[in-house]
Amino acid sequence: MHDDSGVLTGAHFIDGDHACSEGAIAAGCRFVAGYPITPSTEIVERIAERFPFVGGVFIQMEDEIASSIAIQGAVWAGKKAMTVTSGPGFSLMMEHIGYAAMTETPCVFVDVQRAGPSTGLPTMPAQGDMMQARWGSHGDYGIIALCPNSPQECFDLTIRAFNLAEQFRVPVLLMMDECVGHMIERVIIPPAHEIQVFKRRYYHGPKNELLLFQPDKDLVPPMVKAGEGYQIHVTGLTHDENGYPNMTVGAQAKLVTRLVNKIRMNADTIIDYREDGVEGADIVVVTYGITSRTAIPAIEQARKEGMRIGHLRLVTAWPFPEKRIRELASKVKAFVVPELNLGQMVYEVERLASGKSKVELVPHAGGTVHNPKEIYAAIKHLVKG
Repeated sequence: MHDDSGVLTGAHFIDGDHACSEGAIAAGCRFVAGYPITPSTEIVERIAERFPFVGGVFIQMEDEIASSIAIQGAVWAGKKAMTVTSGPGFSLMMEHIGYAAMTETPCVFVDVQRAGPSTGLPTMPAQGDMMQARWGSHGDYGIIALCPNSPQECFDLTIRAFNLAEQFRVPVLLMMDECVGHMIERVIIPPAHEIQVFKRRYYHGPKNELLLFQPDKDLVPPMVKAGEGYQIHVTGLTHDENGYPNMTVGAQAKLVTRLVNKIRMNADTIIDYREDGVEGADIVVVTYGITSRTAIPAIEQARKEGMRIGHLRLVTAWPFPEKRIRELASKVKAFVVPELNLGQMVYEVERLASGKSKVELVPHAGGTVHNPKEIYAAIKHLVKG
């Protein structure tokens, strides 16, 4: 059923892609630009079907580059906006992710990951875009990336992605994967009045006193809408608080440091993870996305055999939970990191472990998921060692 706002409420059996669409609608997204690419196309197909009933606009652009800049124009016109893609399109969007970071344009990029590089395996899963999510665009900037592991989380974390984008004026990345995107499970969608939606912070002072990029105490500046009589200048060049180019070393240091620090200094409120049996564990398995589910049978089998195994699942991949990994590194014998790639997030775990505990990658090039026996074998090897 629908409520008066157009939000589809109640219990539904839908896949992760469709749940993401409904999450975007519930979060107040009313503009989506995209270009079809497997395995994310179902998101925009449902958006195109549903948007006429909620007053939204979907545009199929000529390519991913156009899609990733069109949403930013919509944001400055006052809308919440999103684009959707997979690996090859995500690569094309990198310049505009950097532009959104530099111009502090709050928007959401959804990447339903598939096996690469290049065209790779278009309909099969992988987690090969995780480092690209953090470091894909050039220069220094802060970023937020979330990793759902179920259709329910695709709904919930899409809403959170929009809330974080608005709160910190950053592009937020939803790092799904083909398995989670195409998995059909029960999704509970609450009534609109029960969904917490972060409202955009707007400037309300005199128009002649506006400094477009003057931050508040949390290092985030309020926004204005283009077309409402404000004299604004939005540029990807290094700029001062007026928004005008300022090509000096001092301006660069001030601006870019703030772009990084507004995420770094608020990391504790952004970072989210789930723990199971971590306290007192000898080995902790670190997972995210679909791999968090394939690891469960391995963990359960090891526990049946008396091994003390903990599970730490990343909900927020970026910023990375540095404090928690450092804490655990001083207590546990080893970390096991299964990934649908040949090693990406494992390097963060290794960096933070700093030699205090062993770190073992369980790699997989993608195309399918891990056999839990592979993860169990890594756990047992470390226990014996």
